[in-house]
Amino acid sequence: MKMKWSFCITVFLSALLLTQQMSAQKYDTLLVAFYNQENLFNAVDDPENDDAEFLPSAKKEWTQERYEKKMFNMARVIRSMNYNYGPDIIGFCEVENQNVLEAMVAKHLSDLHYQVVYAESPDKRGIDVGLIFKKDKFTFLSMNADTVFLSDRYPTRLILNANLLSKSKDTLHIFVNHWPSRRGGAEASAKNRIAAANTLKMSIDKYFSNSTKANIIAMGDFNDEPVDVSIKETLNALPISCAEIIKLPKFSYKNLYNLAYSKKINGEGSYKYQSEWDMIDQIIISGNLLTNKSFHLLCNSFEIYKPAFIVTHSGKYKGAPFPTYGGVRYLGGYSDHFPVLAKFLLTKESIRK
Repeated sequence: MKMKWSFCITVFLSALLLTQQMSAQKYDTLLVAFYNQENLFNAVDDPENDDAEFLPSAKKEWTQERYEKKMFNMARVIRSMNYNYGPDIIGFCEVENQNVLEAMVAKHLSDLHYQVVYAESPDKRGIDVGLIFKKDKFTFLSMNADTVFLSDRYPTRLILNANLLSKSKDTLHIFVNHWPSRRGGAEASAKNRIAAANTLKMSIDKYFSNSTKANIIAMGDFNDEPVDVSIKETLNALPISCAEIIKLPKFSYKNLYNLAYSKKINGEGSYKYQSEWDMIDQIIISGNLLTNKSFHLLCNSFEIYKPAFIVTHSGKYKGAPFPTYGGVRYLGGYSDHFPVLAKFLLTKESIRK
């Protein structure tokens, strides 16, 4: 009897290993991520921007040494993703300028062969959005940047749109967002995030008008959660589960699906405000990326990325991200947000074709 069970287990494990090997041969797994950098600023005064908070003479005493450590720390997190190979695409917000992002890539990530795509925003604080991608996995096609017009005319971050071509010849339309904050209160400022949602939706709809099967990835710090009006109603980003994917009708191609929705419902978040978790860092995709045979989402792969070294392990903020600053007190950590990521499968057969 024992020998029979042993034989069955051996057969099962062999079949499992064979299935994994066949899957590995058929697919290439690509990682897409987003990470709020919590003010990745250099220590040099920029007369074009209000960066006085991040200078050696400021209360935070932001020095070149601290800037160098910050770049190293953020690059360490990026590199640690994807089993130390780094993400294939990662979007950022709260970066001072393109030079800062290029400096981090050149100094700490040069072996990963990233190319930078960047948008200098009209926000006078120099808080911009950007993106890097692996040049051996994608070809850069074009870039756009959409202005979000607020009712009070206050300048806010652009929405960066980078268009990339995968090895399977699928065009990806990627949008990197950092929507207006909740300064003044969530309810009073909601109109600003609704304005950003409308701007993003209009840009996405332009791609859908050209092709119902457009491959859209919208990522960012939305400063609203998956259940808020700007995301759920204005943008119309719907919840999705693996069980529902196989049942999706063809007209669902033009819908948007929020991969972060279930995390919010489970009480998880990427940012901790006081004692509450907020799921404000999200990845939203179009329906075609759920069913596209050559390039599609790996179901249930959305993750709030929190390796132990970027987590606060004691005290009042235990479990929260380990940030660079606590108020004006320098902590030497990483960011006050956790990154979010999702995996996609690229069919190797489509590459050969």
